[in-house]
Amino acid sequence: MIYFDNAATSFLKPPCVKNAVRRAMEECASPGRGGHGPADRGAEKVYACRELAGEFFSCQPEQVVFTMNATHGLNMAISSLVSPGGRVVISGFEHNAVLRPLHALDAEIHVAGKKLFDPANTLEGFARLITEDTQCVICTHVSNVFGYILPVKEISALCRERDVPFILDASQSAGVLPVGFRETPADFIAMPGHKGLYGPQGTGLLLCGRLPKPLICGGTGSLSREKEMPDFLPDRGEAGTQNVPGICGLAMGIRFVKKQGLHRIFQHERRLCKILASDLNDLPGYKPFLAPDPLQTGVLSVAVGEDCESFAQWLAERDVAVRAGLHCAPLAHESAGTLETGTVRFSPSIFTTQEQARELLWLIRRKSR
Repeated sequence: MIYFDNAATSFLKPPCVKNAVRRAMEECASPGRGGHGPADRGAEKVYACRELAGEFFSCQPEQVVFTMNATHGLNMAISSLVSPGGRVVISGFEHNAVLRPLHALDAEIHVAGKKLFDPANTLEGFARLITEDTQCVICTHVSNVFGYILPVKEISALCRERDVPFILDASQSAGVLPVGFRETPADFIAMPGHKGLYGPQGTGLLLCGRLPKPLICGGTGSLSREKEMPDFLPDRGEAGTQNVPGICGLAMGIRFVKKQGLHRIFQHERRLCKILASDLNDLPGYKPFLAPDPLQTGVLSVAVGEDCESFAQWLAERDVAVRAGLHCAPLAHESAGTLETGTVRFSPSIFTTQEQARELLWLIRRKSR
């Protein structure tokens, strides 16, 4: 298969990730639920991943809360900072993982910056809309639809100047761009484990710059006599049995990314997107949304001049995986003017080759004849 849907989930995983998952299922039980060997091994492996993530994302190990995915982490962060009806400022490129929790809270949502690949417009919008009664600012680091790299460092600085909490959605940047409290100070940073970090599905991280409000309550293996959730990290955000095999796989995914290097991964994915965009731009009816460096990662959306779902299905029948439609981000499509048509999204990984990109282009040219 030619797999160009890594912005949804990285499908090809390093062998070390698969091996770590299997070993954990054979050797580890639940951390904090016993003093026997399997439980102790599980606790050691989980803490090793917490230490590794803390080092990689410039925070303390205890600030790393394991989640099911980025959506889980964003819901926890939003519920910690936003009260019903509260005023929130977001970018014009947010995912439904942000929009839907805010709508569930009936939040007063203000959208800053709706011009694609225009960081000045984005920053001006945030500067204008962040007021003293703003409960929270939320911004995606990279648009999952267009790969647009938003000016999150400057937005974070605005929030600090105005004493407004900041949530960063690093779903499309973790494992591709530098992410962490040192790079972008925030109250919370949420990310999945199964995309750019090459971990298993069902894994994610919430980096906590403050104590979160528990999204679910239950056993933590600590303070079992107390009726309230622990008031310390990471226990406060981790009720219930952890996904130990997934966490072990995630640890190896992070190690793999560290070994490859963020810059190498970024440049490889970006190069493939430029190859695709250059050829598709010459075909009648195709409009690739390609930005100049350094405004875009290796995520390329294309308007294909026909029903995008049918186009993606045609490719799927030829063993090519892409993503078509609105990508769970209607606000981003509204900002870019593609809400009515959607786009076809191509998103390579470090495992995608130039030969696969050329074969994909050959198929598309054949379809366009």
